Amino acid sequence: MRSHLLNGLTAEHYRRSVTEGVERVAAKLAATERPFTGVAVDELSPRVDAIDLDRPLGDTAAVLDELEDVYLKDAVYFHHPRYLAHLNCPVVIPAVLGEAVLSAVNSSLDTWDQSAGGTLIERKLIDWTTARIGLGPAADGVFTSGGSQSNLQALLLAREEAKSEDLGKLRIFASEAGHFSVQKSAKLLGLGPDAVVTVPVDRDKRIQTVALARELERCQAEGLVPMAVVATAGTTDFGSIDPLPGIAELCDRHGAWMHVDAAYGCGLLASRKYRHRIDGIERADSVTVDYHKSFFQPVSSSALLVRDAATLRHATYHAEYLNPRRAVRERIPNQVDKSLQTTRRFDALKLWLTLRVMGADGIGELFDEVCDLAVQGWHLLAADPRYDVVVEPSLSTLVFRYIPAAVTDPAEIDRANLHARKALFASGDAVVAGTKVGGRHYLKFTLLNPETTPSDIAAVLDLIAGHAEQYLGESLDRAS
Repeated sequence: MRSHLLNGLTAEHYRRSVTEGVERVAAKLAATERPFTGVAVDELSPRVDAIDLDRPLGDTAAVLDELEDVYLKDAVYFHHPRYLAHLNCPVVIPAVLGEAVLSAVNSSLDTWDQSAGGTLIERKLIDWTTARIGLGPAADGVFTSGGSQSNLQALLLAREEAKSEDLGKLRIFASEAGHFSVQKSAKLLGLGPDAVVTVPVDRDKRIQTVALARELERCQAEGLVPMAVVATAGTTDFGSIDPLPGIAELCDRHGAWMHVDAAYGCGLLASRKYRHRIDGIERADSVTVDYHKSFFQPVSSSALLVRDAATLRHATYHAEYLNPRRAVRERIPNQVDKSLQTTRRFDALKLWLTLRVMGADGIGELFDEVCDLAVQGWHLLAADPRYDVVVEPSLSTLVFRYIPAAVTDPAEIDRANLHARKALFASGDAVVAGTKVGGRHYLKFTLLNPETTPSDIAAVLDLIAGHAEQYLGESLDRAS
């Protein structure tokens, strides 16, 4: 079995095995004509269940054949231009190269003596990102597993900086269109059930600063502590960007930590065309970025950035076997001092290679393309009498609803939209997402693929309408 360990003696075996796997995936990508096969869980489950994990096949080719049957054949392929659903981006080749390198070397980014150059590369990228944001010379940060972890750590820092002995008095203010991880983080941090104050949004799905000001004033009048305000630069459902300068003013006035969840909108940091849309982000105390959403990186690649490096001490724990206190005095750069995680992948390498091959402008141009595409899609929807579109896009998301000419019952229209989404997914011709607006079911395009065209959008809209009309026709037949 030692022949399967990766080392100097097995380097040729490693090269052959990885090359064979890469060739399989490359062939699959080249031949994929739809984002999904439409396979149902009841069809795929028996294939997986039938595999006896205690009886290895022993041969790479045989294993890849099996993998083709249980995974590659029916995977959802985000690179396809008609995958329009969630915040999953197609990935750039330099980042995939980085994934291959980091997996083989297998550095762990918790301590210097496990990562050396990897530590310095991650720190350089953190500095690069904080400079792009404009957080100032005292800024710092750390790579994380994703936006939810980044938001959790940001709110941990905010809780500690609030310096309140009574956790029940702490309040977090967040948009009703913000990410659910805010509520989850509050629970994990031991805050009360009323800790998160939901603030209404305007017609463009941006937090209402007047309402936020009112809630902050009420909080202090009741003897409560405004621990943090979570602004969003790219909401999951609408891609909306909260008015960051106005929120910063309110945070300054009330002494609240300002966190900006830019997991989605961080792509604007590389944009030469739309960077101004996140003006004010430089005033944040902490920022979440997900490079795996809008920097075209493989999952996972995320980071938490902070204005004041000293605040990261709230996540520090010194263990003698790992990062003893003397290491700080010796100026040994242990990243675990800043992180909620201990063992941690060298995910920063993917972004490093991307920047070294493509440059920031190259990434920004790709993100600008999908933002431009969203504007074109919005015009298509606004001009199509079959659809109601909610807001003009700030990033690359479109939320809309099929409205049949002959049906007025909102519940029946809900069912038609739900059916259309499910039927489209089952067909495999395209994949779209769904959400609720005002209690009603809507559909959603999240456009993150520069290869998607307005013609793709128009074709998918026709497919959705066809499925919805078929459902409504069958519904009328059943009713009669």
